[in-house]
Amino acid sequence: MAALIVVGEPAGAGGRRVSVMRRGREESLGTAFSDHDVIAFLQTAGLSDPEEVLDDPRWVQ
Repeated sequence: MAALIVVGEPAGAGGRRVSVMRRGREESLGTAFSDHDVIAFLQTAGLSDPEEVLDDPRWVQ
């Protein structure tokens, strides 16, 4: 199974692009500058407990 959440490499401004796979398509959630930003994006995307999946490589790349 491919990861459903992708946190990209640091960009020039220091943030990381965060995206999710939804309905077979990659959907960008935004640019995160902290772990808190990633958690907030995932909550907005509908994950009920995003902190539980962040350290799981089956979910996050």
